[in-house]
Amino acid sequence: MDAAVTTEHFDILIVGAGISGIGAAHHLKDQCPDKSFVILEEKATHGGTWETHKYPGIRSDSDLYTFGYRFKPWSGHPIAEGGAIMDYMAEVIEDDQTTSHIRYRHKVTKAAWVSGDRRWHIDAVELETGAPVKFTASFLWMCQGYYDHKNPYTPEWKGMADFKGEIVHPQLWPEDIDYKNKRVVVIGSGATAATLIPNMADECEYITMLQRSPTYFWSGENRNELADRLRALEVPEEWVHEIVRREMLAIAQLIQDLSFTAPDMLKDELLNGVTEKVGDEELVKKHFMPRYRPWQQRLAFVPDGDLFEKVKEGKVSIVTDQIEKFTEGGILTQGSEELKADMIITATGFNLLAFGGIPFEVDGEAVDFGKKVTHRGLMLEGVPNMVYVFGYLRSSWTLRVDLICDYVCRLLKHMDAKDAAAVTPTRQDADAQMEIRPWVTEDDFNSGYLKRGIDKMPKQGDRAPWIFNTNYYTERDEMPAFDLDDPTMVYA
Repeated sequence: MDAAVTTEHFDILIVGAGISGIGAAHHLKDQCPDKSFVILEEKATHGGTWETHKYPGIRSDSDLYTFGYRFKPWSGHPIAEGGAIMDYMAEVIEDDQTTSHIRYRHKVTKAAWVSGDRRWHIDAVELETGAPVKFTASFLWMCQGYYDHKNPYTPEWKGMADFKGEIVHPQLWPEDIDYKNKRVVVIGSGATAATLIPNMADECEYITMLQRSPTYFWSGENRNELADRLRALEVPEEWVHEIVRREMLAIAQLIQDLSFTAPDMLKDELLNGVTEKVGDEELVKKHFMPRYRPWQQRLAFVPDGDLFEKVKEGKVSIVTDQIEKFTEGGILTQGSEELKADMIITATGFNLLAFGGIPFEVDGEAVDFGKKVTHRGLMLEGVPNMVYVFGYLRSSWTLRVDLICDYVCRLLKHMDAKDAAAVTPTRQDADAQMEIRPWVTEDDFNSGYLKRGIDKMPKQGDRAPWIFNTNYYTERDEMPAFDLDDPTMVYA
């Protein structure tokens, strides 16, 4: 019974041993070595997203010089396969001797703040035994990611039950799947589809990418010329990492700026790049002409043009149309084209899961995250001593992880200096009537997962500090300068 369960206390409790949680642990050990902490991870190993996804060719959709941590040099290909990213994170865990801090197979079932003792009370389950476990923590750090690992997004189409073949979502990729010499239709056009298809094409009888709307792609060699030159000069890896990281950030900033200031010019450049790879201008006009402006959704990078090469070789065909229904032998499009298939892969995205789906309470009152206003995109009004990690929409997720880690460590030290046990973001009178806006506006970023799950995410206001800044290039200067004694930060 719960009454017999021993409660362990830590200064900081981190939820999640993915890219964010492992980064948080590093910065705590480096900047706040006197603080005790524990990481609770539901899976049996580290990695988060990279452990979940097992589909062929799983790889990063941004370069590892920026997706990698600033403190851990990356020496592999800029676009890395999932296994290499898992190995990279394992090296960080080993370098930092973090293993003893991680409790794998621990699922958090409830988080409750109690003002009476200025602590978070965490209920969890040790999944191997089913035994309940309890923790208290002075500070809670949510690094659990932002989507539902167990329940991916698959639309309901008419006739799905009639299909005689196998329907697979990439997020739930079976270990024993067999697509050799089969006719395969992949529904989707984003990074997952662009990764799956060229990595399956040689083994399938044929494979079709069925896209309901096109995606912007850009391509290049999966190598970094500057990194290669620096290594040839025997420049230390730490310098290579920092120099190349800065170059990649400068290039990305230029592209992002152009997406707002000269979207038509950027669109032409991207489409010209695809035309050069595919070699068929009419094909590009028909299948690679998105309806939104560049960077209103994530750009999908195609390393070494592998997807386009398979199209040129005739191993991959593309159909741009809506789905009328599934049939016994495949899919019928609204344009009356019948796509024969033995297997259908629904690369249709994921479902957003705010704060890991964990029930939260503050002094006995349930927290409705969809009604809370964010404080700087990393805390919530009325929720004490809790920071959550949500990365950038157009830049590598980990860039914001490093910034948030610096902020949290600075905040923890500031609380110690003030002899404060709690800090709660609190709206002041001047902010009482501010306009409340969604977490992200559709005009800014309109990916399907955000549109479907936006009501689950916190709101933002119309002024600082009640906003979520989605731009790394301004926040990298602003976050280190955030005033920890801003009137909205109420200490106790």
